[in-house]
Amino acid sequence: MTEDHLVLPGSTIGVLGSGQLGRMFAIAARRMGYRVHTLSPDEDTPTGQVADLEINARYDDLDAVRRFASAVSVVTFEFENVPAATAAAAAECCPVRPSGEVLHTTQHRLREKTFLTKAGLPVTPFRRVDSLKALKQAASELGLPGILKTADFGYDGKGQFRIKTEDDFSVAWEGVGRREAVLEAFIPFESELSVVAARSADGNFVHYGAVENQHVNGILDITISPGRLLSEVSRTAVALTREVLEALQVVGVLCVEFFLQRDGSLLINEMAPRPHNSGHFTFDANVTSQFEQQLRAACGLPLGSVAQLCPAAMANLLGDLWAEGEPDWAAALALSNVKLHLYGKMEPRPGRKMGHLTALAPTVERALADVTEARARLTRRRPTQR
Repeated sequence: MTEDHLVLPGSTIGVLGSGQLGRMFAIAARRMGYRVHTLSPDEDTPTGQVADLEINARYDDLDAVRRFASAVSVVTFEFENVPAATAAAAAECCPVRPSGEVLHTTQHRLREKTFLTKAGLPVTPFRRVDSLKALKQAASELGLPGILKTADFGYDGKGQFRIKTEDDFSVAWEGVGRREAVLEAFIPFESELSVVAARSADGNFVHYGAVENQHVNGILDITISPGRLLSEVSRTAVALTREVLEALQVVGVLCVEFFLQRDGSLLINEMAPRPHNSGHFTFDANVTSQFEQQLRAACGLPLGSVAQLCPAAMANLLGDLWAEGEPDWAAALALSNVKLHLYGKMEPRPGRKMGHLTALAPTVERALADVTEARARLTRRRPTQR
């Protein structure tokens, strides 16, 4: 990127979307002297609470999107379900990074998996499904069990249905809304891992290493960094991630999630063209967080050091923790090496990501133990005083 394309501190950054990823991006941007505008259909959002300006508009209101983009120097997005037409409208007025083409590919499972297959990258065996008949045919080719997933608008286990026997076909097809879907072969994996990486417009590539992920009910529960993985597995995961970013010509941050199979090989499960839940630990544990890295890439600045200051473990805080009242924050924070991040969401619904804890420690085992203990303390009720 040439100097005249730099977006320097003092400029205004536009964010399409207004969730917790945008919130942490806005914090990083404001710390570096940028202003932040956010656009989404919602009000009093996690991003809007810390942005300079929150614009409430539908993503399909393309005139509003163009006005929004005309008032900023560059646009980025904080979740991939922003319609491609929205990104295209914004691009009429200012640069969009990552590009709308990246968004278009990664927001649709069938396009994403087809792209990866054509690029020669290892993916879970899959078939397109557009009818109950097609589902049965796909199952006969891939075998059962399998996972039926909506082709679009799926995240955190939403829009996914496990098919164990033929008796599950109709229920699963109804579950995805009888619309385009993808049937994936069930992979008896050893573990799940991911790599968050960034690429600049001039092709510079940096990464945060392969991290170990633990999921509960399809939602990320804990991330451990560095991952307790064989060095060859970590190197392969990073190399594959770089291939993905190069193939897509990403300018920004992208996360690739992997299945580690029992034979030590890797399969790409999903990818996200923005900062990722499994990279939240970087906010506290790395010289440059994934959010600052997204800002640097979008603005044409040099990418920052990804050096990790110490081992870390991150634990998600879901709305379930509020079931018996406000969590005991003081008890958790009595562990002095634990950092609390809350996203400003008013309604703690079950399964909803409300925040996270990060523990920093000399070893990953200590970090994991401390973040687990801190989260457990949130709901341990002290005995009633008499």
